[in-house]
Amino acid sequence: ALVILNKAVHLFASYGYAGVSMRDIADEVGISGAALYHHYPDKQSLYVAAMGHAFADKSVGIESALDSSGTALDRLERLITSFTELMADDPDFRALLQRELLDGDEERLRLLASQVFEKPFKAMTQLAEELAPECDPHMLAISMAGLVLFHFESAPVRQFLPGGLQGHDQPEVIAQHVIRLLTRAVDH
Repeated sequence: ALVILNKAVHLFASYGYAGVSMRDIADEVGISGAALYHHYPDKQSLYVAAMGHAFADKSVGIESALDSSGTALDRLERLITSFTELMADDPDFRALLQRELLDGDEERLRLLASQVFEKPFKAMTQLAEELAPECDPHMLAISMAGLVLFHFESAPVRQFLPGGLQGHDQPEVIAQHVIRLLTRAVDH
């Protein structure tokens, strides 16, 4: 089943949900369509499982950063570092996430929110509440994620913008920049 999920993640990241059929995945894995349907009754359930798989092993660092001891600022630093490394290390996951946000299929987005992103987002919201009780914790958690994500989403065009340096693509540089911004914002 892991081979199926790994191949499905790559195909969905490359071609999007609408651009991949169960037959494509079965062919890529080297099994019959019937064998694939034995594991997953439909494309939707395979997709949700693939997204869960794509995020599950990656979210360990994020959840560990949020569950660990230390001050809220310590956990923020570990969260941003972990999330930045996740985005840098897994282009398939990053592409899958971007495709899903662009496709905007409400049913799939709802499934992803509840089955894949809810647990780490709740932990991020709790951290946001602890860091800045006067701020809306939901908006602050979204902003924390967005500060990291947009550096990767804008990478193809950033190289052509004034002031861009080669080092700006390094995960460590991105993480330190975002940590500095957030620390100054919440550490009045």
